[in-house]
Order: sequence, then C-alpha cells, then structure tokens
Amino acid sequence: MQSRQSLELRQHQQLALTPQLQQSIRFLQLSAQEIELELAEALLENPMLEHEEEYDTVAADTVADDSQAQEERWTVLGAANRASNNNADDDPMRPETALAETLQGHLLQQLHMTRAQPRDCALVSLLIDELDANGYLPTPLDDILEYLPAELAVDIDELRAALRLLQSFDPPGVAALSLSDCLCLQLRHLQRADGAAVAPEIIACAMHIARDHLAVLASGNLARLRDALACDQTTLRAAHTLLLQLEPRPARNWATSLADYVTPDVIVRKVKHRWQASLNPAVVPKLRINSVYESLLDQAAAAPAMQNQLQQAQGLIKSMNQRFVTILRVTQAIVDRQQEYFEKGLSAMRPLLLRDIAQELALHESTVSRATRQKYLQSPWGVIELKRFFGGALLTDDGESTSATAVRSLIIKLVGEESSKKPLSDSQIALRLAEHGVVIARRTVAKYREAAGIEPAILRKARAALGTPPPGV
Repeated sequence: MQSRQSLELRQHQQLALTPQLQQSIRFLQLSAQEIELELAEALLENPMLEHEEEYDTVAADTVADDSQAQEERWTVLGAANRASNNNADDDPMRPETALAETLQGHLLQQLHMTRAQPRDCALVSLLIDELDANGYLPTPLDDILEYLPAELAVDIDELRAALRLLQSFDPPGVAALSLSDCLCLQLRHLQRADGAAVAPEIIACAMHIARDHLAVLASGNLARLRDALACDQTTLRAAHTLLLQLEPRPARNWATSLADYVTPDVIVRKVKHRWQASLNPAVVPKLRINSVYESLLDQAAAAPAMQNQLQQAQGLIKSMNQRFVTILRVTQAIVDRQQEYFEKGLSAMRPLLLRDIAQELALHESTVSRATRQKYLQSPWGVIELKRFFGGALLTDDGESTSATAVRSLIIKLVGEESSKKPLSDSQIALRLAEHGVVIARRTVAKYREAAGIEPAILRKARAALGTPPPGV
C-alpha cells in the first residue's frame, strides 16, 4: 500500500502583537503618574529622545525655513497641545509624585516575586487595577469576566485562583470583597503566622463574629452576642479586642498620598453652549528626536545600536501620541453622551456601557476600558474618574431611564439628610426613590448603598449612639 504526499494551502487569521502594539497597549492602561516615570526612564536611557523645552536655543527662523525638518520632527499631538508653563508649582514632574509608592506598585512588586505563570500574573494585575481606595475589590468577579475579551477564554475558576493569590499579599485583608471578608482574611493571616500570640479559640471566636455577627457587635449588645456564640465572657471580650486591632481599610497607608496628587488628564469646558473635552497640557509630554544625533546618522553609517535607539525613540513617541489621541476620542464620546451631567451633576448622569463607546469609535471594549481606568476628567463638579461614567440603565416610572451612578448619588443624598436617631432602612430608601420616579427593589438599594460605602441602617444608628464616625471620615 503506497502512501501519497500532497501539498495543501490553508488560510487562517491570527492576531500578532508586535512590540509597537504591545507598547501602545501598555501605555494606554498607565495612569498619568506612571507615564511620567516611564518617560523619565526613557529619557535617561535613550540619547535620541529629548524634551522640546530643554533645547530652545536653535534660531526660530532656521527651523522655520527648513520645512522638511519640520515634517520629520516627532512631537506628541502637535503644536496645538503645547503650552509653556514657567510656574514651578504646576510642573508635572514634581518629585513627590515620582517617589510616592502606590498600593498597586506595592502589590505588583510582590507579584513579580512569585512563581506564577504569565497568564496568572496578567489576571492578578487586572484585579489589582480594580481595587478601590480602601484596598477592596468592589467589582464582582462575574462582571470582570464579562468585559474580558472572549478570545482569551478566561473562566471564573481562573479568576478565583488569581484572587486567592492576590489576597495572600501584604497588607493583610487586601482585595477583600466586603468588611467581613477583610477581617476574616486578616484573622486567617494570624492563624498562619508562626508563633502567634493569640490563642486559637479567641481567633476562632473572632472569625465567627466577623463572618456572621458584625451587625450584632456594632449594636453594642454583648449579651445577645455571647448567647449567639455560646461562649464565655472572657473569650468574647478577648475576641472583641482582637477585632478592634484589625485594619478595616487595608490601603489606609496609601490612600492619603494618592489623593493629593490626582492630575486630570482631560479638561471639559463649555464652548458655544456645548461641553467639549481637551487634553490637559500639564500631562502631555513634549518630546522629539534629538536633531543633532539624527543628522549624524544621516551623514554616516551608524552603528546598529544607534539605529535601534532611533527606532525605539520614534516608536515611543508614536505610542505616546496614540495614547493621548485614544483618551481624547473616548472622552469626547463620553462627554457627548453625558451633556446633562455637566449641566446638572451626578443626579443627571445617563446610562452608558463600554460597548456603546466601543461601537461608536470602532474600538474594542478592552481598549475603552484601558482608556478610562485611572484617567481623570476635570469638570464643573470636580475631578472624576472616566470609568465612573459607565453604568447600566434603570427605568423610571415615566418610561425614561437613569444610570446606576445617578441612583447612588440620590441614595447618598437621602442618607445625608436622614435623622441619626432614625436612619433610613433599605426599604424606606426604596420608597423615597419611588417618590423621585425610580422604582427599584430593596435588594438593589442594598447593592448600591454598599457600592457607595454606606453602612446598613443598624450600623449607622449604632455609630451615632456611640459617637463614632463612619468609615473613611
């Protein structure tokens, strides 16, 4: 029996991530402060790259006469976004920003010291980006899974494994899903610690309280709590003392330094009765290729290393240019759809999804997500992160729709106006919302209340009675 050999042509599509594309994707997801550090390092390592302001001794007419030199000069977003600023207080390269360690940076350092596979590291990095100012993970894993590209084929078990790895990092309690989860994570950390000074029965009692009886503990009724736990008074008091020593906000040491130096990437102003977005000149770097080195390369055969540096400098400026173009396009699309917000505030924010902007701009949802995470907008109502403009739709009784952000804003307002002696329950808040035309279930109210960082009515009443401020105050 003879075997036959044949040639067969097959055609298939495959996405290749070139180094240039990888750099563009990475730059897009970085914050303004992280971009500053990237550029500072690139300027030190690559002599082909220079700040435009540093070399202003060239005669203006000489540059103007050479049109070809003008065309070959690489700048970020052209002359329209250049702004000379001699005020030292407005210098974006201030040392405080460069030296301040972020929680994200602290966690990434620990991630790099593990032996996790590249795919697992990518998922953990994604979760790190989702952490809020207190170090909690406010976004459910199912929601995170939804906006991941389908071609990555990530399943929920992989995300859960990545979360467990992240929760093992310092500070204890980081990436918790709730206050109860945060305390339990810290107690498990105590259990694993070598030579723990706390008795196992006390840790077990504290774990039971943190998991099931925080509301009773906050009410101050220790007799009722002792009956629920079926333990003696000494163990209960020791467990209570242990819980008071835990940190309810794992990111406390990082939150203050971050809040002081948020610089908006985009500024929104009203132009001819319509709100328009423009890049903040303070965060747009002014870069170009060093003309002296470039001319030397043109005159003589250059070493491969110098040619490589030239290509790297050109690629970096192109990637930087693409970053700001994408951020501005995405922001303007958001502003066009949220004109009412800029007129009236959070209560007027409209429902908006990532895919709405992605379809309008012919971008992938993940690109829109990167362009809005850790990017800030200066509006008449203060500085707001771009990702806060996104939220699902809720129907009102008149057939219109409002956004989840607007509902959270209304809940915050209602709670702020309540009596401290008789705080509003979730059911009462639902009734008040119905009076404003927003009909939602009590469980939905609880979900938005928790997302806004507001405790249940029983805890608010207990705090008012004890004279203790709410978390974050």
